[in-house]
Order: sequence, then structure tokens, then C-alpha cells
Amino acid sequence: MSLAQKAALDDLAQHLYDFLPGKPHPYADSRMSFPGVAQELGLGELWPSGSKQPALRHLLGATLDGKRGFPTLIVKIVERGITYRKTKSPVTREEIEGLNAILTRVGYKIPELHEPAFLDRLPRAGKPRPEDARAPADAKTLAGLQDRLLKLGALKGQERGYAFEGFLTELFELYKLAPRGSFRLIGEQIDGSFHLKNESYLLEAKWQDAPIGQTDLLVFNGKVEGKAQWSRGLFVSYSGFSDEGLQAFAQGRRTDIICMDGLDLSHILSGRIDFVEAVERKARRAAETNKAFVPVRALFSSVI
Repeated sequence: MSLAQKAALDDLAQHLYDFLPGKPHPYADSRMSFPGVAQELGLGELWPSGSKQPALRHLLGATLDGKRGFPTLIVKIVERGITYRKTKSPVTREEIEGLNAILTRVGYKIPELHEPAFLDRLPRAGKPRPEDARAPADAKTLAGLQDRLLKLGALKGQERGYAFEGFLTELFELYKLAPRGSFRLIGEQIDGSFHLKNESYLLEAKWQDAPIGQTDLLVFNGKVEGKAQWSRGLFVSYSGFSDEGLQAFAQGRRTDIICMDGLDLSHILSGRIDFVEAVERKARRAAETNKAFVPVRALFSSVI
């Protein structure tokens, strides 16, 4: 490795230093840390004991020298950092652009980190994002949506399913989340998508008589896993989710989705709970516990 590359690696370690902690919090998801990322990617032996800065420098250098998935490591650190820092000091576009500049000095250009759609969703340093300054949802509009949701119960089968998707699109529009309606990719159907701050969410919407079980959860989680690293999924099931299905789904895998049921929607449409805050709290709880579904009444116990 040349002296210039060694200097670039020093700068890279310094630049990424604040993306994640050097040790996992004892009550948090261990993956939300540098050693957790290394372990997840099969690089655990490359994270030495000791101080965070030299350990991070060693991980980056050893991965680069051995060509052991260096781009994958960087993307995973960025993905985890965006989640970890979301509420207090979000990762900014300038930080990613600075990261890209350093990466060119070690001979890498990682396409995922240059995608305009990804960069445009990141906040600018010192500039509040429009969605952070949004006004509360209008109570009259929420009441109208609640009335419409109740009327959907009179519909049957596929007609009700399509109407439910349309209802959710209107809910996302109310919160200015730039929703997109259902679309088809090769071999799969997506019920919609929306942007929440610097995250893209794919939507799965179901209104059927029985609660959702493991199979549907696995299928949707697989759809999300096959997309960009920063994609997430929101599964909205009006009839909820079976306890057995949720337990089986959580065994031996990470969740890339969060779930919402009809009672959650009822609390949101009552005006007591903000939809965006509900999604954020569900996402954080999923990151901490790997639970795809935690009802809003458990996340907002002081309000409900």
C-alpha cells in the first residue's frame, strides 16, 4: 500500500469515526456498532480490542489489503450510521460526499453512495429538512380518512384491498411523504412506497379476515432485502399479525420491515399519535429488539 493510500485510510477512519460506536450498547442491537458490522460481514477477527480509532483503522486497512468486501463494509457502515444517528445528528449529504472523495483516494467509487436519489434524501449540513418543519396533520382531514376507512369494511375481497392501498396513499400524502402507488417489477408486485426523511419505505398492504402469518412476512421481508441497502418496508395489515407468525418470523433472521395494524391506524387517525413519529418509533424499536411489530399503544403509553 502506498503512502498516499495509507494517509487516505487514516482520513477515512477519522471521517467514519462518528458514524457508529466502538462498542455496542448493552441494551441495544449489537449490529449498531463497528464491531457488530464487522461480525455480521464475517470480519469479526479484523476488529481488535483497544481504542476505537486504531481499531477502525485496522478494520478498514485489513479489509482493503485483503480485498475482503471493502465496498460492502463501507456501505454497511453508512447504512447502520444513518439509522444510528437518525434522531440526534443525522448523516448529511456533505458527509457522504466527503466520504466519496476519500474513497477515490484508495481507488474506489461505490455506485450506491453516488446515486442521486440517495444523496437527495440526505439532509444538508446546517439546513433543516422540510419534513422536520412540517405542520401537524389537519384534524378535519384525519377525521375524513377515519370515516373512509370504516366504510372500506363494507367492501369485499380484491376491491377492498385496492381501496385500502389508495387510502394509505392518501394518508402518506397528508404527511407529505411523496408516496408512489402500486407498481410491478420483474416477478413481484409492490403495493407502493414513500420517503420518510432519509429512508425509503416499500409498502405491503393487506386487509383480509385472518391475521397475517409467517409466510407473508417472509415474502415481504425478502422483497425489501433485495432492494438498496437503505430500503425498509412497512407492512400494514388491518387484521393484524398472528403471534405465532411473528415469533416464527423473528427466529434466526434480522427484520428489514416494521408492521402496523388496524388499531395502530385508529390511534393515528384519532389525532393522538403522529404517523411519522409512530413509524420512527417502530423502526427504532425494531433496530433495538429485532421485533417487526410493536403496537403503538406500547410505544406511546403516556398518550394512549
